[in-house]
Amino acid sequence: MSSSRTISANGIDMFVREAGQGPLVVLCHGWPELSYSWRHQITALAAAGFRVVAPDMRGFGRTGAPAEVGAYTIFDTVGDVVALVAALGETRAMIVGHDWGAPVAWHAALFRPDIFTKVAGLSVPPPFRGRGRPLETLRDSGITNFYWQYFQPPGVAEAEFERDIAHTMRLVLGRGVSDPSSMFVDEAKGFLGKLPAGMPLPAWLTEADIAEFAEGYRHSGFRGGLNWYRNLDRNWELTAPWQDAQIHQPSLFIAGSNDSVITGLIGAKRVADMERVLPNLKQKLIIEGAGHWIQQERPDEVNKALIAFLK
Repeated sequence: MSSSRTISANGIDMFVREAGQGPLVVLCHGWPELSYSWRHQITALAAAGFRVVAPDMRGFGRTGAPAEVGAYTIFDTVGDVVALVAALGETRAMIVGHDWGAPVAWHAALFRPDIFTKVAGLSVPPPFRGRGRPLETLRDSGITNFYWQYFQPPGVAEAEFERDIAHTMRLVLGRGVSDPSSMFVDEAKGFLGKLPAGMPLPAWLTEADIAEFAEGYRHSGFRGGLNWYRNLDRNWELTAPWQDAQIHQPSLFIAGSNDSVITGLIGAKRVADMERVLPNLKQKLIIEGAGHWIQQERPDEVNKALIAFLK
């Protein structure tokens, strides 16, 4: 059984779920998720002898959500987990991230190797800092309808997603991102308009799960999470000193074979080349038939790989 509480760290109050005793493992979720996304891992890792802490990340759920867009850079989000480790009375931790939580985990390991001794990323490969700002690169390539771009104007995506939060969660989590075309937005239909409605939830996701996610987003709304995307170009600028840097701690990568984050041309190349950034990569696990929400879809396989790696 896990418990929950609120911890002050890095100038915000962070809601965390925690369980177990032993070496500390921090679990960082992505968008549009919550600490609840790690429900299967929290209990399994605790039973395996770890102290497990999964926060609602900055701007999500019951964690603080600063109003300024500029308060959601990679320095802020990594700063949160660094401060969380200290607030827990620890000096060392292992870190695991999924989706947006993966860049936090990768950068935490890169910026603070003195704290983070092992790192695992799910779905999103380690940082290959491109030669140009991400949003500028999209525009220069003639792309104007990628979902990152749709998320930029404050208030637009928020209004769509908050119209019916449970419906939003049902579509985004239930349909997944196996189809690369779902990452492109028809402005007349919005982000959700391209996702098929009326289908039953997948076996790994229940109406009770949807209710839990929806309740979290009723606390925070969607603005904080969307502000992470509004710092894409700023993050590129801030990370210039780490161009071509390597992450030397033991590392693990897990993704689903049907996750469009890794099946597109750029994603596939990043997966193929990740040893260049991760010279101490212990395993690159691609789970056949799985999609983007990998730790929820296939918890047994993910837990087995995580426990073997973290031990």
